[in-house]
Parts: sequence; structure tokens; C-alpha cells
Amino acid sequence: MQKVLIITYYWPPAGGPGVQRWLKFARYLREFDVEPVIYTPSNADYPVLDQELEKELPEGIRVHRRPIFEPYRLARFFSREKTDVIRTGIIPSDRQSLMDRLLLWIRGNLFIPDARKFWVKPSIRFLQELHKKEAFDTIITTGPPHSVHLIGLQLKEQLKITWCADFRDPWTSIGYHKQLKLGNAAKKKHLRMEKQVLNTADWILVTSNTTKKEFEGITSKPVHVITNGYDLGYEKPEVPDSGFTISHIGSLLSKRNPENLWKILGELLQENSEMRKHLKLQLIGLVSQEVLDSLEKHGLITYTQRVDYVPHEEAIQYQKKSQVLLLLEIDAEETRGIIPGKLFEYLAARRPVLAVGPKEWEAGDLLVSTGAGRVFNYQEESGLKKVILEWFKKYQSGNLNVKETQITQFSRRELTRKLAQLLHGNRI
Repeated sequence: MQKVLIITYYWPPAGGPGVQRWLKFARYLREFDVEPVIYTPSNADYPVLDQELEKELPEGIRVHRRPIFEPYRLARFFSREKTDVIRTGIIPSDRQSLMDRLLLWIRGNLFIPDARKFWVKPSIRFLQELHKKEAFDTIITTGPPHSVHLIGLQLKEQLKITWCADFRDPWTSIGYHKQLKLGNAAKKKHLRMEKQVLNTADWILVTSNTTKKEFEGITSKPVHVITNGYDLGYEKPEVPDSGFTISHIGSLLSKRNPENLWKILGELLQENSEMRKHLKLQLIGLVSQEVLDSLEKHGLITYTQRVDYVPHEEAIQYQKKSQVLLLLEIDAEETRGIIPGKLFEYLAARRPVLAVGPKEWEAGDLLVSTGAGRVFNYQEESGLKKVILEWFKKYQSGNLNVKETQITQFSRRELTRKLAQLLHGNRI
């Protein structure tokens, strides 16, 4: 049996999307003759917690933990609120105070590649000794935070061990880099680190074909795509809400503010008395002030229910019971390759998905190919209005459903099978 060391910052009790990918891989790897061993911080400063995820840990899995120094804890002495905002990604786009700009500049220029960089050196020493005892066949690092890849980089150079670098998100091309006030020296350092990681790892794992193409322009090392997915059992249906519920699950950032959608919904409320009786917007998770301001502007606040972060299992129930699920992505060229992990759970929920994102969005193509929803960009209005009215009429007649689609290729077990093939030296 292969023994694989997975180095990850996010691990239960962490909540949110960052923990899901490798928690699920670890859950199924033993079925494919791979024994996972986890290395993670013992005192990480996670933005959200989900104690329920600890129940999903494979029985007897070995988890090694070492302390991490978190600068965000120190930054809270200056401004707790603003530090937590930056840490969670809800960054104001056009109303930044002097403190906002200062904290972003410090984060972008003094903590490269990110604020978890101080975990690298102590981790290398610890893992060198651990490898002597356990003799791992492969190490896997998963980012963000991309500082985790620097652990893999040095272990590869010192131990000559097989190393896979997994990118849940891109590195230098990710959208928030533009918000970090990076100076030229910082930009060059990021690019240098990214290139060194991509050219030193034995193989690279990404979640989209767009990122694969980007990385293949930087390295000749093999780049493989394994998307995120859903757990078997999620596809069991639930009775939808009685109201016309449109739900967004997850953080709703300032840049993911679909002004055209809010405008259309506001117009429909004025034009359609039945819509006023039935519409309910449900936002599950963190929501930026700019989004709330837009909802207020278009008369939607009284129709909006906000729910703070909920455990993953509860989020699944919200998805299944919603009439329509909302998928949003930042309108930028660099986000075209972003396929949010929740998309696959949306597919499993068997509810219509209304997506607003950039043109040529890979997640949108996937959504259309599975027949699970409709995709619009941030400039479209007439087509968007037509679809919402069409779905509302189907809701009124009790016929708002998604036709059966072939999505088993995105089950966590099937995706883990592909990962195991790579770990055993086979192509996928």
C-alpha cells in the first residue's frame, strides 16, 4: 500500500471550502490501496469552524500537528474588524480606508507568498524526522495558502521524494492579488516562487482546464485536472421550500456583486404581484457591505434572509430545499478558470442553477453541459429576466425541476479513483 503525506493548512475543525477537497480524498483513498497521513497546524487561526466535519475523518487516520505563528492575531491589536475582513476575503473594492490600504499593503509586500510563511521552516525540520520513521512514497502539498508549497519544495530538494503540488486555486493569476497593493519586487518574488514550485514538483494537480493551460505555459512537468466534487448520498432529493427561494451558499464578496440580477429582481417585484408574495433571497455565509447596499438600492432587503456560516451538512440541506441556486464569480479574465467547489454539490442537489460570471467561464460551460442551469454575464439583462420569469411560472405550476444528468463522474469516490491512479504511477 502506498503511503502518502498530505500537507494542508485547512483541516477539521476548519470549515469552509478549503477543507473539503482533501478531507474527502482522505476519506476514500484506502479503498484504492493508498494510506493517507495528514500534517496540519495545531493552532491555526481559521476564519470559520465546523466541528461536524471531524465526524468525517477516516477511522484511525494519523494526523500530525505542529504550531503555527499567525500574524493575523497580532494585526487584530490594530483593527480586529478590518483584519478579519481581509482574512475572509470580503475586501471593500472602492471604499477602502487608510487602515484598509495599510493592512493590504503589509499583507501583500511583507508576507510573501502569504501570512502562513512562518510555518515553513519548523515544518521542514519536523517532517524530515517523520519521513525517517515512516518512509512516505509521495508528499502532497495543497494551496492556498501557497506557502505550503514551499514546504514541499524544500522536502523535495533535501529528501529526493516524489512530490505533487495541488492548486485548489491559481497562484499569481488569482483575482485578489490585484487588491494586495503589490509592489514590483513583491510581484517578481511571487512569480519566481511560483515558477520554482511548478518546475520542481514531479507533477501538478489543478481543478480546472484553464489553470492547466496556464501552468503548462510555465512548466513542462505533467499537469493533471481533478475537479472538486460531491459525496454520494447528496443526490437524495428533499421537498423544496414553499416559497420561490433563490439561495446563494458561501461567501458573497464585493467583487461578486451581480448588480444586473438585483436590478431584474427589483423590476419583477414592481411588475409582478405574485412575485412579491413568493420571492425570498437566501444568503448563507458572509456577505459584503457592498452587496447589502445593492440589495437595499433595488428594494430587495425586505425579501432577503441572511444566515451566518452553517455546518456543511446544514448547507447541503439549504441547497436541496431551495427552488433556485445562485452561483456567482468575479467578472474578470483571471476568474474564467475558477470552478467553485459548491457547483458540484449544486449539481447533486438537483435544483436549477442560475449563474452569473465572466464570459468564457469554465464553470458555466460545465453547468450548461450537464443541463443543470443557465449562465449569464454581468452585462446581460433581458435574457436573465426571461429565465427568472420562466422558472417562476414553473415553480407556480410545481414543475421547476432539473432533468436527470450524468454527474457521477464528479462523485468524490470517482475523483479519488483518478487520484489513486496517479499516485500508483498510471495516467488518467
